[in-house]
Amino acid sequence: MAQRRTARRDAPAVHRSADGRAELHPDPEREHGWLLTVEGVPQSYVDLADPTYLDFEYMRMMGDVVDCLGDGRAPLDVVHIGGGACTLARYVAATRPGSRQLVLEPDAALINLVREHLPLRSVRGLRVRITDGRAGLAALPDACDDLVILDAFADTAIPRELICLEFCHDVRRVLRPAGVYLLNMADGNRLEFARRVTATVRRIFPHTVLLAEPGVMRGRRFGNLVLAASAAALPEAELTRRAASGLVRARCLDTEALSGFCAGAAPLRQNEDISIPVPPKTLFGRP
Repeated sequence: MAQRRTARRDAPAVHRSADGRAELHPDPEREHGWLLTVEGVPQSYVDLADPTYLDFEYMRMMGDVVDCLGDGRAPLDVVHIGGGACTLARYVAATRPGSRQLVLEPDAALINLVREHLPLRSVRGLRVRITDGRAGLAALPDACDDLVILDAFADTAIPRELICLEFCHDVRRVLRPAGVYLLNMADGNRLEFARRVTATVRRIFPHTVLLAEPGVMRGRRFGNLVLAASAAALPEAELTRRAASGLVRARCLDTEALSGFCAGAAPLRQNEDISIPVPPKTLFGRP
């Protein structure tokens, strides 16, 4: 779930998945650009000629985290929970050649649509497995990856089984000692959900950074927040600098600031009955 940086006019050609839920729209303002929507909600944007172009605000923040890991050039072993059009997987393949990546995506119709119109064959080192994130991660061996990325939405809400403490433990198991957990979530007024997700992740990982557009970070509007976490120190100073100086300005809360941000928030437990925020229908012009 994401907002686009700029409004786009309708394009004439639309490709639909087998079940009709997912659609690919060519971007009339960018020759090789494609927008993936699910039930009318923007999910991914891909430029086939330039995989380093990240159109969504939150995706640019996630790209900044990827860029700041290690020396910024070494290959990474990455697990993506949630595939969409594989935007970030394409970005990693382009910016860190030699990376090995696995996408876990339960929607076979969506992946077939992407494979047909936005070919994945050219993305070296990428494999796609049709499975849900919980089962797919559980099947991976211990300490096998440098980066686990969670960017998964069922319609407009992040699946509750992917944000609980038990799942976070499994993420830690799969990561190497200095590995990073990178997740995208969405929240609005008062950010109660974001505070609980952050508290959950901080229970497992001592180092955390939260990135968001200032209005979202203050709870003034609904939007995406990007959380990075690790057992090892994160490049907090560089991420703060990038957030303040990027094309889209963002705020960066470091480990110390996040202590106050999620103070009093309880970690999320498996099978807990919680209300997961969804965007207002008017946000995407849906009826």
